[in-house]
Amino acid sequence: MYDEQGAEYIDCINNVAHVGHCHPLVVQAAHEQNQVLNTNSRYLHDNIVDYAQRLSETLPEQLCVFYFLNSGSEANDLALRLARHYTGHQDVVVLDHAYHGHLSSLIDISPYKFRNLDGQKEWVHVAPLPDTYRGPYQEDHPNPAVAYANEVKRVVRRAQEKGRKIAAFFAESLPSVGGQIIPPAGYFSQVAEHIRRAGGVFVADEIQVGFGRVGKHFWAFQLQGKDFIPDIVTMGKSIGNGHPVACVATTQPVARAFEATGVEYFNTFGGSPVSCAVGLAVLNVLEKEQLQAHATSVGSLLMELLGQQKIKHPIIGDVRGVGLFIGVDLIKDEATRTPATEEAAYLVSRLKENYVLLSTDGPGRNILKFKPPMCFSLDNAQHVVAKLDAILTDMEEKVRSCETLRLQP
Repeated sequence: MYDEQGAEYIDCINNVAHVGHCHPLVVQAAHEQNQVLNTNSRYLHDNIVDYAQRLSETLPEQLCVFYFLNSGSEANDLALRLARHYTGHQDVVVLDHAYHGHLSSLIDISPYKFRNLDGQKEWVHVAPLPDTYRGPYQEDHPNPAVAYANEVKRVVRRAQEKGRKIAAFFAESLPSVGGQIIPPAGYFSQVAEHIRRAGGVFVADEIQVGFGRVGKHFWAFQLQGKDFIPDIVTMGKSIGNGHPVACVATTQPVARAFEATGVEYFNTFGGSPVSCAVGLAVLNVLEKEQLQAHATSVGSLLMELLGQQKIKHPIIGDVRGVGLFIGVDLIKDEATRTPATEEAAYLVSRLKENYVLLSTDGPGRNILKFKPPMCFSLDNAQHVVAKLDAILTDMEEKVRSCETLRLQP
């Protein structure tokens, strides 16, 4: 990226410009379709069918019905409606620190937001984040997947004891705002079993982490094993490379229950000819430039380099991630794992002065989050880590107060 003076920055956090800022093939696709036709979705057009077909080829065959929208928030709101119509229930189970969008319905199921606003509604139930670094079940636990899933089971049971009925479990396939969390393998399958037994459905929010970012798979939920299939998948952000496109994929039974209400689902701009042309172009670029495999190779190097920094710098407590979704957990103390919030903010500011754009996340705002455009290169990874190393070394030499981070004379 470039500022108004022409200074060049390496962007380590923009998962919206998924295949790269202003990718010429994506820009060209939007321009060419704009010259021919762009109208609302009342008018039939091949692009929407072609795009749905292409998306279906990336998903398990059960997820075969597609609704197109304009943003991830719209997608999650529709997912909530679908779940409630299908189950006939109202309540939702979510993970602590989760964020699912800015609409009122989604603020209500986003602990990251509602804890600072109107608080938790009676129909919302919060389960612990499956964090094996600083959660209740850590890396030394014999089976954290089952332990965390049993927490969801307990949450469901407590809700049922109050007469509540569960419509859905919502989770980002890799919790991002929660601190770049990698749920233990098998966790989602166990959770889905508990939720479905209670009459609910499983919603996988892929808005930040889908479309090949994890490298090993096209969708992050696939990290949980080939036997795990969500009932609903939501997509946004990366799907349009900056163009407002989003999608909900679901099963025939869920879609039929929604249609049976007789209330038509209509979205004026969702699935417009231009939006679908852009979406198709993003898929074409991912395939042509082999960006999913690229995410694996660059992500592996970045994890290795950051792991070396963890050995060198005590402030780095944990490095976790997969593909080009990586978190670096900064701590004040190895024993207590206290979040190094001030240090993280200082480090990010220093990196920006060195023309590297990085940001923090997590409940303690102490997790450096890497989720760059998928064209992020091996050279970019080496350059960024070298800058990180230099600044951390400087901090260790000059910054004596963790509380104030004032440079001492």
